[in-house]
Amino acid sequence: MDTQFSQEDLAFRDEVRAFLDKAWTDELKTRLSNLATMRDATIEWQRKLDAQGWLAPNWPVEHGGTGWSVTQTFIFNSERAAAGAPDVMPFGVVMVAPVIIAYGNDEQKARFLPRILSSEDWWCQGYSEPGAGSDLASLKCRADRDGDEYVINGSKIWTTYAQYADWIFCLVRTDSSGRKQEGITFLLIDMKSPGVSVRPIDTIDGFHHLNEVFFDNVRVPVENRIGEEGKGWTYAKSLLVHERLSIAEVANSKRGLQEVRELARRETGGGVSLLQDPLFAQRLTETEIQLMAVEYTELRALAAIAEGQEPGPESSLLKLQGTEIQQAVQTLRMDVAGYYSGALQGELSVEEFGHDYADHAQKQYFRGRASSIYGGSNEVQKNITAKYVLGL
Repeated sequence: MDTQFSQEDLAFRDEVRAFLDKAWTDELKTRLSNLATMRDATIEWQRKLDAQGWLAPNWPVEHGGTGWSVTQTFIFNSERAAAGAPDVMPFGVVMVAPVIIAYGNDEQKARFLPRILSSEDWWCQGYSEPGAGSDLASLKCRADRDGDEYVINGSKIWTTYAQYADWIFCLVRTDSSGRKQEGITFLLIDMKSPGVSVRPIDTIDGFHHLNEVFFDNVRVPVENRIGEEGKGWTYAKSLLVHERLSIAEVANSKRGLQEVRELARRETGGGVSLLQDPLFAQRLTETEIQLMAVEYTELRALAAIAEGQEPGPESSLLKLQGTEIQQAVQTLRMDVAGYYSGALQGELSVEEFGHDYADHAQKQYFRGRASSIYGGSNEVQKNITAKYVLGL
């Protein structure tokens, strides 16, 4: 693998930096950090990317993709993360869109893809249920055929930003007679349909992002089914590959590790920087080495996508290692904050209480405990790796 940037790559990097300098403003950053303004700010950010033609690097060019090389994709993600700008909200662009492109019909592509690119539709994911998390094939949410419609009854849980969503892509049970992986169907459901209700889930980080979604005799046109009835498990596995690649968040971890390094350099005790503490420096270095290895695995996965292939078990490796590194970085940040990271700050201002980053470090740490569970728990990813990589 050639790790040197060409002159064309360097020119592209300069173009990305110029775009970020103009588009990623302090005002937009502030609005994105506030739950009351987060949805509108996210849409504004994504529309800036779309206007630049950079919203959907993982899409084919004919549907609005960038046509970037692996190196350009890597450069963009690295520069975006270094600037502190967020990735796109994944549920539409990264998750359901590739499934629609691969398995949807022409009418579905024409109907949904342009509205995803323009951020007119906000999507959420209806996979997990109270009795079906990592064992997703055990789902019980029913879809009974009634003429040209399906009637949906059941619920989904841990549904991120369902309170904002216009649409939800769902796995539903249409047949219970065979293996549990069979009889699952992939449906696109309008969240404004009669019988859909959303209940918030309060989480320890104090940020409302998770919900339960309930379906009470919700009618969904058969034309909103992706592919064949009963083949949803196949489509779901394809989507999970793309989800796990995005969950790894390698570029964001690089930025986070750099921030930890800078904070540790400023933090002193007895006139000595925390960065000079041998044990802390060792942990920081070990995490950085692991991150470098994951970064190269990500590049291999991106190369496979660029060649028109579906990423293989490396997506499980990325999800497994990527989330463990995220948690390692979050723990390091908590350690730098020290005693201040252990207090619930609430409405206290920086002047009244401690370090300006301690509250954020704590919330990141709490929220990050879930990353090794969602998208298929890391225990499941270890099983996939053992089977398909090690042949066990």
